[in-house]
Amino acid sequence: MADMKDGIYDAKQLGVPKMIVLGIQHMFAMFGATILVPLLTGLSVSSTLLFAGLGTLLFHLITKGKVPAFLGSSFAFLGGYAAIAPLADAEGNALDNSALLPYACLGVACAGILYFILALLIKVFGQKRVMRFFPPIVTGPIIIAIGLNLSASALNNCRSAGGLGWLVAVVAILIIVICNIFGKGMVKIVPILLGVIGSYILAACVGLVDFTAVKEAAWIGLPFTKDQTILYVFEHGDSSLIINSIITIVPIALATIVEHIGDISAISSTTGKNYIEEPGLHRTLIGDGLATMVASLFGAPANTTYGENTGVLSLSKVYDPKVVRIAAYFAVAVSFSPKFAAIIGSMPAPVVGGISLVLYGMISAVGVRNVVENKVDFSKSRNVLVAALILVLSIGVNYSGAISFNVGSVTISLTGIAVGAIVGIIMNAILPADDKDYEGLKKDVTTVEEEVEKKSAAKA
Repeated sequence: MADMKDGIYDAKQLGVPKMIVLGIQHMFAMFGATILVPLLTGLSVSSTLLFAGLGTLLFHLITKGKVPAFLGSSFAFLGGYAAIAPLADAEGNALDNSALLPYACLGVACAGILYFILALLIKVFGQKRVMRFFPPIVTGPIIIAIGLNLSASALNNCRSAGGLGWLVAVVAILIIVICNIFGKGMVKIVPILLGVIGSYILAACVGLVDFTAVKEAAWIGLPFTKDQTILYVFEHGDSSLIINSIITIVPIALATIVEHIGDISAISSTTGKNYIEEPGLHRTLIGDGLATMVASLFGAPANTTYGENTGVLSLSKVYDPKVVRIAAYFAVAVSFSPKFAAIIGSMPAPVVGGISLVLYGMISAVGVRNVVENKVDFSKSRNVLVAALILVLSIGVNYSGAISFNVGSVTISLTGIAVGAIVGIIMNAILPADDKDYEGLKKDVTTVEEEVEKKSAAKA
């Protein structure tokens, strides 16, 4: 079995077979949320899997293969897709939105440009000047809010099949807990995968799995068609719809950029390495933005760094980016198999719900850890106010409904995370504080890394 140092597994000692299993675990961790986006928007599940894998590999290429992040479908743009290409009318009647989806994808592709703009600002003005707006007192509560906001979807999945649904979800949770706490060897570091398999089998036994789509699906097929790509827009271009799509969707990227910074901070806190410094936030932004643009051009959802996989990192204690790239290779491979996509699509909601409850909780826990390890001083009223407004607005707006306003004839909606992040950033910038408060950028993750090194040296 792999050597374990300070509670962290040395992936180099795992060997190829075990790393493959760990990669499959990462793939299953992202499946539930990743395929949910195309199911909610009408986009192709297969193309979603293809560009989640390719986007992850592209991200790793740009970030020098150093950041163990997986890029999956972003939920932040759901409102944008619904505004441009709704699946139902006001009365709830189903609509065929296949002709409108490429326009929404064009808007998302343009939104990716904002990532490049921020990356350029970081490169020109320096990372610390830009990151002074994103200290731990801002990123920590945002990370906490991300996990808490996602919890509602996990609970809805758990209760979707009544008592049987909760039974399946609880079994998934119990398997994860038992394997992670009491498991030995490989069992201890693949609890998510074992939870998926065990709860899926139980769901099938109690009749919650419908295999009809699996039987009808072909073994091999292309992930997308020409009409699903941006080429459709250029061939059937409606200039008014193009402009409306861009104006409606591009501003959403402001929220996803803040989420990206929060996710990178979460991964940094989890692994004890400062990825904001090296390979640099400008590289992670470019990787995320480019992955989003490429995916959108081919009719797939926007990509974002996935909190679910950060939860897997925290549970497994294996931080080698190679494991995440293995998951990406599998995602690309299975995207060419409609039958496999159908198998994943047949995964009942309670299975996804049980797994998600653990992973979403891990995301919030990482946010708490981010605040604690960076020694954020809550004896200062300004810090309490910043954190309070981020949490209350992020969660409150999420449950009460997005804040919408009109710009001309276009309606723009801001999600809870977007509102909380924007207010938190502004409040942190304008409230008086000592310059030393911004030293949190140095302490953000660098201090965590230094403390880990000191502990290691002391033990040696």
